[in-house]
Amino acid sequence: MAQDEVDRLIQAWQRERPDLDVTPMAVLSRVSRLARHLDRARRAAFAEHGLEPWEFDVLAALRRAGSPYELSPGVLLAQTLVTSGTMTTRVDKLTGRGLVSRRRDADDRRAVRVSLTELGKTSVDAALEGLLAHERSLLADLDGPERELLSGMLRTLVRPFDDAPA
Repeated sequence: MAQDEVDRLIQAWQRERPDLDVTPMAVLSRVSRLARHLDRARRAAFAEHGLEPWEFDVLAALRRAGSPYELSPGVLLAQTLVTSGTMTTRVDKLTGRGLVSRRRDADDRRAVRVSLTELGKTSVDAALEGLLAHERSLLADLDGPERELLSGMLRTLVRPFDDAPA
């Protein structure tokens, strides 16, 4: 089997610090490196459709909500894991680009609803299609059962982080 950068890193640590068990690096350093590569690939996929990753995150949360494609800022905060100040800035920028709109909630005039515009819907749908094409190519060397196994194993690693209180 061909060596990768992580194999070389582990060998160097084993040589320099034989007293340490560096085996966790075999998995987690690869996950970390993969995350960086995936971030670059996602940024490229979104850029092809004129979006930044954070823009896609907000638009995708609204799109997943289903018709009429609107959410409260609080739900958007929970789904995108940002602060209220950051979300306000993001919604302002997306409104300026015509991708979302803001309106007062009909039932509670103090509350605001953020809605996906038709341009926003078209943009997020196109970006999603592009992203999925990129991601399919990244997974091309894995067959269906391998993908399912890897997905389950990664879920096991991620779940404690997702279940931890914010």
